[in-house]
Amino acid sequence: MKTMKLSQPMIDSTKDAAIATRCCPPLMAGRLQPEDTILLASIFRVLGEPARLQILSLIAAQPNQEVYACELVETLGISQPTVSHHLKVLYEAGLLSKDRRGTSIYYRILPEKLAMLRNALS
Repeated sequence: MKTMKLSQPMIDSTKDAAIATRCCPPLMAGRLQPEDTILLASIFRVLGEPARLQILSLIAAQPNQEVYACELVETLGISQPTVSHHLKVLYEAGLLSKDRRGTSIYYRILPEKLAMLRNALS
């Protein structure tokens, strides 16, 4: 019995590339850079805690986007040390700035960080 060898069809890579480009445009446009994804992932991890997301939302809702740290305790219904911890994490993530006025600390949203998050998602 003789075995038949099937010939491989000739592949025209230029034609295949043209077809792929027509149906599937390259995904490189709008792509985040690796260093940006690392920063964004760390910020989104911080915001993955519901209390922190709520704190950020409460501060953003204020007319001057600023709150006195103690104001959040009653509003959130969580202890002062817990609120302070969450504020510290948000501050260290670069989402808030803080301003000491006597013995009080006021936290303010950094709008450029929120804009960065918004742009990354759009």
